Amino acid sequence: MTHPHHATPVCATTPSPLGPMMLAATERGLCGLWFTEGQKYLPMFSGWTQEPGHPVLRAAALQVEQYFAGQRSAFELPLDLQGGTAFQQSVWQALLAIPTGGTTSYGALSRQIGKPQAMRAVGAAIGRNPVSIIVPCHRVIGADGSLTGYAGGMARKTALLRLEGAMPAAGPAGVLLAGTGSAGPGLLQ
Repeated sequence: MTHPHHATPVCATTPSPLGPMMLAATERGLCGLWFTEGQKYLPMFSGWTQEPGHPVLRAAALQVEQYFAGQRSAFELPLDLQGGTAFQQSVWQALLAIPTGGTTSYGALSRQIGKPQAMRAVGAAIGRNPVSIIVPCHRVIGADGSLTGYAGGMARKTALLRLEGAMPAAGPAGVLLAGTGSAGPGLLQ
């Protein structure tokens, strides 16, 4: 889907404790945030202009940094989610309603958007979410509490849920997991 006035997004990279991330924006707002290593469904960045000084990209990079530092739980950024179908956009909007520290299941999300039978399609739309973290697809888990797939990889999903307090940082026996190094507690092990 093309954007009428700005066919090609501008982009910038930003570091994160879970690996480098690519930010992308149109004149409408932030349209992408992806891990650049080990992420499924990466767009083709070739032809995109690097514009780290773009106000939306600068604001997004700062807010992502604050989020990882535990200083921000909500994002205040204009979003452009028009790169998806109407169905995908409805799923992504529903993701935005999941509070920090909370989780939901694929079934609950399907019911929330009025498509209770569409769990597979909802799962596919979640996997195609172009704005990681800010549109919090990592907060969707299996109905039994299991951590199901995540386009950014399961280790990142676990780390994000721990960061938000939605998952204990301790292992089954109450033992803290090893490798909390310089990235801070509970980030990539």
